[in-house]
Amino acid sequence: MMGKEEEIARIARRLDKMVTKKSAEGAMDLLRELKAMPVTLRLLQSTRIGMSVNALRKQSSDEEVIALAKSLIKSWKKLLDASDATVREQRTVPTPSSKDSPGAKDPSRKRLEPPRMPAAPRITTFPPVPVTCDAVRNKCREMLTAALRTDHDHAAVGADCERLSAQIEEYIFRDVGNTHMKYKNRVRSRIANLRDAKNPELRRNVLCGAITPQRIAVMTSEEMASEELKEIRRAMTKEAIREHQMARTGGTQTDLFTCGKCKKKNCTYTQVQTRSSDEPMTTFVVCNECGNRWKFC
Repeated sequence: MMGKEEEIARIARRLDKMVTKKSAEGAMDLLRELKAMPVTLRLLQSTRIGMSVNALRKQSSDEEVIALAKSLIKSWKKLLDASDATVREQRTVPTPSSKDSPGAKDPSRKRLEPPRMPAAPRITTFPPVPVTCDAVRNKCREMLTAALRTDHDHAAVGADCERLSAQIEEYIFRDVGNTHMKYKNRVRSRIANLRDAKNPELRRNVLCGAITPQRIAVMTSEEMASEELKEIRRAMTKEAIREHQMARTGGTQTDLFTCGKCKKKNCTYTQVQTRSSDEPMTTFVVCNECGNRWKFC
């Protein structure tokens, strides 16, 4: 079993790299390998292969890749449906009473029958749902559930969105201590980031357990942001530092500029060619009185 799990996990990692690089070269071979493997519900949940295949399906423009990915996801979804149906049947089958049992009429037959074993409970990675009667909190849980169901990733991994949303809300409430504005803003920011079409990785990580409900309940906007947005912010920070250093380490003192904040004229400016040579130079100005900085071309 471990050999199969490692093999499927390896394929999942390769598919994730293809999605990241936006290249589906070799995807058909990997999907055919998966098609030939007897994937069980346990393997499906432990390797998260369903999410990897679904992400590839959405990104790929190859009709063969899309068709095979859909076929795999459909067959895996049947495993989840069959598991749910088995659990429902086990809960609804009545237990015969002792007086109606055939063993009660025939003691010898009763001795020959093997002992009945209790039905095994369904294995789940989620603890029981925290219960609340607060209308505001219940509404927030409903909105978080809807955000987790923005795409079909939850079906691919068998995630229980209602349990997850209840746990996330519970941790937010515990951290804030009430349902006032800070609590509502915290819930709104989780919902917005989970629904963000440009940041599906956050939702997938929450659904598969890579990010726990306790963790996402306290994450900052910067931590929840997509890698693309994080890179933009890093670039902006570097630019701001560069401007600050240029203005502080050199430049010419002048009274030709008026600070927009303190309205004084004690400034230092530096001119740098930041664009092509036929474009005008960029002027960086810093106020020596209050530290305000600005630039213009």
